Amino acid sequence: MNRALRSAAYVISVALHPLLVPTYGLILLLLVNPYDFGIRVISDMPGKILILRIFLSTFFIPAFAIIMLRLTGLVKTLEMRDRHERIGPYIITAVFYLWMLQNFLHNPTIPLAYTSFLLGGVIGLFLAFFVNIFSKISIHAVGMGGLLGLIVMTMMWWYRQGSFTIHSTLFGVLEVSMAGVLILMLILAGAVGSSRLLLQAHRPPELYNGYLVGFFAQLVALRFLLF
Repeated sequence: MNRALRSAAYVISVALHPLLVPTYGLILLLLVNPYDFGIRVISDMPGKILILRIFLSTFFIPAFAIIMLRLTGLVKTLEMRDRHERIGPYIITAVFYLWMLQNFLHNPTIPLAYTSFLLGGVIGLFLAFFVNIFSKISIHAVGMGGLLGLIVMTMMWWYRQGSFTIHSTLFGVLEVSMAGVLILMLILAGAVGSSRLLLQAHRPPELYNGYLVGFFAQLVALRFLLF
């Protein structure tokens, strides 16, 4: 049973890896209001291209660079349990995130909601880098805190309709409640935290600090762009 739990914890940690957070945030906003991106549904070709672009720039390329660090021996393991090993990956990821943010800041086809989310991700990354100098912090928790912040901001500022419609070829038209999405996000954030504890990758304070940093970074980004 313990082995099965550890396997499940590892799958959750990979599926909800912090480098995937920008892609998940984009998919959520595309589902909530695709018209804000100039498309009708998320499955339209421009939507698919945008998702692929974000995935390559914020996950695939940084992940490939981190794997190269592992192969060259600059980091001992991909889990990077030693906080000092995380400095290089933090810097590499920050470079790609800043590059993507710069492209989106002056792109009229990208809504402010996603630009704010991406800015929050950059702020969260730099805050985590600063905290990491003195104490280890869970970057998984930072990512989950950021997604939780996006959902809260969506409900309070960006799209206040309370629900959105998904056009599915399998299930037809589905009406999804934002409150339900928030509850699901809280469950996923808890699952990620439990997984990191089960894998002995972090202690509870490192998770709590990560959640706070991720959520706070989204508030700062919103404050910077709106007020």
